[in-house]
Amino acid sequence: VCDTDARGAIAALLVRVARSDGDYASVEIANIDRVLATRYALADADADTLRKEGESLEIEAPDTVRFTRAIKECVAYEERLAVIEALWKIALADGERDAEEDALIRLVASLLGITDVDSAKARQKVD
Repeated sequence: VCDTDARGAIAALLVRVARSDGDYASVEIANIDRVLATRYALADADADTLRKEGESLEIEAPDTVRFTRAIKECVAYEERLAVIEALWKIALADGERDAEEDALIRLVASLLGITDVDSAKARQKVD
């Protein structure tokens, strides 16, 4: 159960970050699929299915805490750090840093217990 919950929550967070600037671009969708495929060793079709599940979950959940709680309960710190890195990949996929995306990732990092320093390092690694 934990793995399934965390997978769905991570997919939903990736989608939420991509949508947070009001432009859910195809480059972001492709990046989400790539992140999910790499993270979970999924075939393209399975990554696409997981992203679509994340899209549904993201629409249904009014707040981000539901996702971060599932991840924090199920995922070790290093892996949560990899989630933040993945979120930065999506946020920076369109080549622009957006205030809404920044704020959302800061919130998620805080809720996941990730330090500001580690979040900044994750962003720099991606940037």
